[in-house]
Amino acid sequence: MKKLLIVAAVVAIFLVAGCAGGIKTYTDPEQTINISVNQEFIIALDSNPTTGFTWHRSHDATILELIEKTYEPSEEAEQGLIGAGGTEYFRFKALKAGKTEITMVYKRPWEEEIIDQKVFTVNIK
Repeated sequence: MKKLLIVAAVVAIFLVAGCAGGIKTYTDPEQTINISVNQEFIIALDSNPTTGFTWHRSHDATILELIEKTYEPSEEAEQGLIGAGGTEYFRFKALKAGKTEITMVYKRPWEEEIIDQKVFTVNIK
């Protein structure tokens, strides 16, 4: 029941945000993110925190502000399938014009080993 409420809340946030100007979601680091000052965007990446792995971000906080980080379990996870993952969502807001990068690293917080790394380029007008 608690998971259902969390999923419903995430969906509601995205619906409200979508009505307020259409926040675009990016999953491919090969695609440059082109936005304007005060505009928001989302980076969505597959994740499986049940294994201890999560995405860790680094970015220039003078150019981008992390507004919200959420996790949405997959349908399989909702049905109780052990080991099923989901998606992590990172919603950012552009604070000022410029070019910057967001580096996303997939790892367990207590380990040094990096399983995956993605670098997103952001151009802000």
